[in-house]
Amino acid sequence: MKRPLRALAAAGLLAAASIVAVAVGGTASADTQICEQFGSTVIGGKYVVQNNRWGTTAQQCINATSTGFEITTLNGSSPTNGAPTAYPSIFVGCHYTNCSPGTNLPIQVSQISSAPSSINYRYVGGAIYNASYDIWLDPSPKRDGVNQMEIMIWLNRQGPIQPIGSPVGNANIAGRNWEVWRGNNGGNNVISYVASSAIPSLSFDVLHFINDTRNRGAITSSWYLTSIQAGFEPWQGGAGLAVTNFSQSVNIGEAPPTTPPPGTGACAVKYTANSWNNGFTADVQITNTGTATLNGWTLNYNLPGGQQITGSWNATVSQSGSAVTARNISHNGTLAPGGTASFGYQGTLSGTYSSPSSFTLNGMTCTRS
Repeated sequence: MKRPLRALAAAGLLAAASIVAVAVGGTASADTQICEQFGSTVIGGKYVVQNNRWGTTAQQCINATSTGFEITTLNGSSPTNGAPTAYPSIFVGCHYTNCSPGTNLPIQVSQISSAPSSINYRYVGGAIYNASYDIWLDPSPKRDGVNQMEIMIWLNRQGPIQPIGSPVGNANIAGRNWEVWRGNNGGNNVISYVASSAIPSLSFDVLHFINDTRNRGAITSSWYLTSIQAGFEPWQGGAGLAVTNFSQSVNIGEAPPTTPPPGTGACAVKYTANSWNNGFTADVQITNTGTATLNGWTLNYNLPGGQQITGSWNATVSQSGSAVTARNISHNGTLAPGGTASFGYQGTLSGTYSSPSSFTLNGMTCTRS
């Protein structure tokens, strides 16, 4: 979903006669070469592979396989302080009216119970590129045009390139620490999660990244997930880059219990509150019940209606609507197995007081202690 974000030259050019062009919506029964600028094909009866050469008029070709694709020809290049040449990718959902077969997208975030994903990349040297997921969301169930929110997950960054915007912190998701960037590219808002080193393969739940974006106040649960895409943004070089295997599902239905049985969580939270007519205070204690040390933590939860935080201590606490995000400060960010950290806050109260019912720490559901 890159092509309308910046002006394109000759977006409707036909491929040269010597180039194999695959029509949008075609089906690949064997390895299929795509050189048409916005050509695509279906693989596995479920996924769409697209060339998506939106940032250059130079030739680019990809080879769609039964499980992914490879960049075979890439003649264009772009300055590293600007936009990439393309986003060849594989996706589920809808990309400019091109919807993958049998997709249940767009669908509201509130209806998604999980979105398990798995990917294997093949990287090359001597090129400038990123390997990333593109996750698109919008307040409406859009099947055409640009969405308002783009989440990018950078699993590899090679060369002097950077995401849109500027760094705003870190997040621990899918068992890894990510540097978080936030900005706007002139067409939509972007939040990017950047790995500290190259990740050649990963299995994770896309919903955890969506939830983190929601907790940052960028979207709400009423927004729609429209597509999940995975591929490469090349700036210079990149022939040989490949997605060798990709799987993605979006499951709908009742979410699993937010509070697992005792002993199954990687964290425990003790929440102690004191309330009066129009105010309250809360003391929160976090315990690392896992086996690995946490180097930095973020606690997410929702306050019941009528509660508004006015001040905090021992943590950086922000609130957007009912969603609360509490992040460690310098002296309490390391939690060894069995270690604890405490923070608190005060707030105003309208109506009857009640405590939050569930918590997640770095994306993991916590037990209540």
